[in-house]
Amino acid sequence: MTEGDAVATEALEHALVFPREMEPIDYLLFRGEQDARSRAALLSINLLDIVPEFERVLAAYERASRVLLRFRQHVVVPPLPVAPPQWIIDPDFDISFHVRRSRLPEPGTIRQLLDFAQPIYAAPFDTARPLWEAHLVEGLTEGGARAALVLKTNHALSDGVGGMELARQLYDFERDADRGPLPPLPVPEDVSPADLMRRAVRRAPVTLVGGAVRRVRGAAGAGARTVRHPGRAVGDARRMLASARRMFGPPPTAPSPLLRRRSLGRRFEWLEFPLDRFRRAAKGAGGSVNDAYLAALCGALRRYHDALGVPIDALPLAMPVNLRTDDDPAGGNRFAGARIAAPIGEPDPARRILLIREQVLTAVAEPAMTALSAVAPVMARLPMPLLNAIASSALTTDVQASNVPGFPEPPYIAGARVVKTLPFGPVPGVAMMVVMLSEGGICYLGVNYDTASVTDRDLFARCLRDGVDEVLALEHEPARPPTPVGLGSVVTD
Repeated sequence: MTEGDAVATEALEHALVFPREMEPIDYLLFRGEQDARSRAALLSINLLDIVPEFERVLAAYERASRVLLRFRQHVVVPPLPVAPPQWIIDPDFDISFHVRRSRLPEPGTIRQLLDFAQPIYAAPFDTARPLWEAHLVEGLTEGGARAALVLKTNHALSDGVGGMELARQLYDFERDADRGPLPPLPVPEDVSPADLMRRAVRRAPVTLVGGAVRRVRGAAGAGARTVRHPGRAVGDARRMLASARRMFGPPPTAPSPLLRRRSLGRRFEWLEFPLDRFRRAAKGAGGSVNDAYLAALCGALRRYHDALGVPIDALPLAMPVNLRTDDDPAGGNRFAGARIAAPIGEPDPARRILLIREQVLTAVAEPAMTALSAVAPVMARLPMPLLNAIASSALTTDVQASNVPGFPEPPYIAGARVVKTLPFGPVPGVAMMVVMLSEGGICYLGVNYDTASVTDRDLFARCLRDGVDEVLALEHEPARPPTPVGLGSVVTD
């Protein structure tokens, strides 16, 4: 590593800012740990070309925890909702509790690795400790790998896009990278829930006055705008209300009768394919890589429904829309949800891509796209039974699909090169969560599905492969011009 690289690394390590107060949407995700059906964790499985020394793995995470403070912090919640929960440096932090070592039985297949990771994913976190764990798994003999690193984090730490930014502190870009001396050790704190409540009570007069002033200023500003432009204000309010109804009201189409059951059973499935071929296929149909990804998933679902004798035209599909800006602090969750009527009944993959593109562009332009951040502070304080009741009444989505850009080249960790990365996300009351991660020119598809919804695992795996192959075949089609956008926010390659 050159001197310039060392300076760049040092600057990167000290550029991250982690707010002490927990954001409402992060607290909502954290509270999900109390219920097995609502737990939200992110899981990545790195397949490694060699078996790294365990001490080097421990050292990599020890170093990362000094920069990624969320890896060293636990959540402290006041006994009464008089103040936000806070991220506190854990005085009892022990790296050996979070980083563990295991070995697969022979023959050491990727399927065995997925089955090993699934109960790790399903288990709850100890919420008195930092919300992550990593497992070095040896004995792998498939996929050009000899070991794997399984990393599980609670969704409260970060969403997928933010997680990739944090990952730069953990991974290297050469096998024997020298990051220089260890960053300073974060100062631990002994802060109890009662301490937070006492501080909130002492600060209550100042907090109440400040809040009242902000509300008066906000109301005055809104009133002045309404007086100056009454017609525009009324029109904006109507558009916002209509948008909120579309986003939070009934689904855009009826759920699938085949995927309606829900349980605690889960299974991981995965697939890989070349990004350049997929990009050419998307361009050939006049869409983006994201459009092609959703079209491939729709093709897989069409085949699965048809094979089981339950053909349908469409099903409700949700996707996160990244709202993160350069000014946002590190980690946390900065996304909104968009819903479409996924056209799984359309047999032509090129037309399916265009139908999806049209819906996605409309969905991400909804005026109420950021409404979740407005209601999250209220929802975060609701009693858990009421929160679960609201969540249950809103379970009208069959599939969630996320697209996360990864590293342009395969990274390294603890001297081992990552040869594949398999991503998996939570199943918050849906039949399946699908995540596509593009890294080193390869797209990795990770599916976490409810085994009560998807009952024929072998059939679904074949349908998934066929759905992707159907879209890849479009790479030989002449490129079509992209669909005109004319919208403020779009999903791109």
